[in-house]
Amino acid sequence: MSKLKVAVIGCGSISKHRHLPEYHQNDEVEIVALCDIVASRAEAVKEVYGGTVYTDYKELLKNETIDLVSVCLPNALHAPVSIAALESGAHVLCEKPMATTKEEAEAMIEASEKSGKTLMIAHNQRFVRSHKKAKELIAEGAIGKVYSFRTTFGHGGPEGWSVDGKDSWFFRKEDAVIGAMGDLGVHKADLIRYILGEEFTDVSAMVETNAKDNITVDDNAVCLLKSTSGVIGTLTASWAYKVNESNATVIYGEKGVLRLEDDPNYSLIATYTDGSKVNYEIGKIQSNEEGQQTATGVVSHFVESVRTNTKPLIDGVEGKKSLDIILAAMESSQTGRTIKLN
Repeated sequence: MSKLKVAVIGCGSISKHRHLPEYHQNDEVEIVALCDIVASRAEAVKEVYGGTVYTDYKELLKNETIDLVSVCLPNALHAPVSIAALESGAHVLCEKPMATTKEEAEAMIEASEKSGKTLMIAHNQRFVRSHKKAKELIAEGAIGKVYSFRTTFGHGGPEGWSVDGKDSWFFRKEDAVIGAMGDLGVHKADLIRYILGEEFTDVSAMVETNAKDNITVDDNAVCLLKSTSGVIGTLTASWAYKVNESNATVIYGEKGVLRLEDDPNYSLIATYTDGSKVNYEIGKIQSNEEGQQTATGVVSHFVESVRTNTKPLIDGVEGKKSLDIILAAMESSQTGRTIKLN
């Protein structure tokens, strides 16, 4: 079977540390094109992975025959570039958040449906082993009825990881539209939906810019969520965790508590009301701090979905449901109201 031809649009940190290495180690694909408005970035990546360099994604899509496209661009460009790639006949893996408005997300889903091409959103937390195990435990009733949760994603900010440091697009509203909530909060919205296996109906939030100077997006947020079955919990996203990154989720149930990525030694700890306790040794979550970015499972799942013509775990519809929570949180903070989701 011939290899799938891949183009990566955007050659910043997310493509450098995740998409490109994961494509490179996948025997079923070939990296044939790279695009970045800063030509030197694409040229530097070419030295490692090969491929033809472009500075205009439209020229790339016109000139190349591409099977797969990774969209690794500022948030405001996710929708237009993904739609253009889908319309050109390519399957698309788009970074999160998939879009910045409901209308953009709907247009992306429509483009995928019309073209018959796969649209997947790169929510890598669904592939973390502790998260998958927790989902299994909840589904089989190990902790009984779930009552509450808290889930958080926080670190010192994109300046420590973005290719542009403190001058990163992450901090500019015209490019990012949404700050820490779009960068980190949407990950946890997607994760808690996945683990609990249900949707959310009510969102209330306080979203602030109080940790960084000279930025035009949010950097700190605390959200209160309510699910269809009445589970309530908190979701926090922050660029103000200056000392230690946190990616912890704790789920409280009738028969026990699950602690995910909340302990230095065990990725998942299950403590039960009968006094028993299980420490799972199933590998730590990958983090920006530790730089282990080459086996998230996202790219391999995307490639497999295309090869087998099966729906990916996070298609456009799934991506939009997680985005809707974040958009509702932003609206709640602006209006002071609890936002109802369909």
